[in-house]
Amino acid sequence: MDSLAARLGHDPEARLVIINCDDLGSSRSANVAVYDALRNGWATSASLMVPCPWARDAAAMYRGEDVGVHLTLNAEWDTYRWGPITHAPSLFDGDGGFPRTITDVWDHADIEEARRELRAQVERAIVWGFDVSHLDSHMGTVQLRPEFFDVYLELAVDFDLPLRMAGASAQRVVGFPYRDLAAAEGIVFPDHFVRTGVGSRAAIDSALADLRPGVTEIYLHPAVDTDELRASHPDWQQRVHDHAFLTSGDELTGMLDRAGATRIGFRELRELQRSA
Repeated sequence: MDSLAARLGHDPEARLVIINCDDLGSSRSANVAVYDALRNGWATSASLMVPCPWARDAAAMYRGEDVGVHLTLNAEWDTYRWGPITHAPSLFDGDGGFPRTITDVWDHADIEEARRELRAQVERAIVWGFDVSHLDSHMGTVQLRPEFFDVYLELAVDFDLPLRMAGASAQRVVGFPYRDLAAAEGIVFPDHFVRTGVGSRAAIDSALADLRPGVTEIYLHPAVDTDELRASHPDWQQRVHDHAFLTSGDELTGMLDRAGATRIGFRELRELQRSA
């Protein structure tokens, strides 16, 4: 079978990189930074958190960029809360929002309520005018447990969208063959995934220095420095650093050039999937 790079029209040994911005819609600070990174920086894609209070603002700012849906069943911060748009009882914790941890979701969420919620998030993004390019999962909650992955894959099939996918090596740890299951349904996903935290400059430098042929997704969490961000996000400094990394200077450009990398977005993967 042809490599994903070849199927996308590149040399089979090409090194292609998707640079994704997570958490669009999570705050006004994130919205400003993500669109700046897409329009004036090096980002090629972003992921929208539909249930967050600033998601509608992100929709108002949208100009056709490569944006997917960051399927959300968690609200991890202590004082900044958001919850299910379907108001499903099993998806709330005791503090007025989604659970803070992945295990809390897995232990208490009714899977049918989760299915309705996640489908509603995709549908709302479409109604708001987003040309949805892909699906991924906030905190990995719907990727890493079989019954939740079934919903993840079902949505990808129903909306004909590519997926963020953890790497092949993680299948042994997670305990089920998620990449094989997605491929069997005709879903397209990157060959490699670089899992990074907030403030991921060092991890991305290391990953690009050892970039493999194929399509690799890396992701950051850019935000601009505001009082709102400082009050709501304990990791606000790292998010501001991610924004600077994506938009200023030649540091990331140099990393990409040294790796021989070509930037692409999820939209290319979506068109390949739909053409098949």
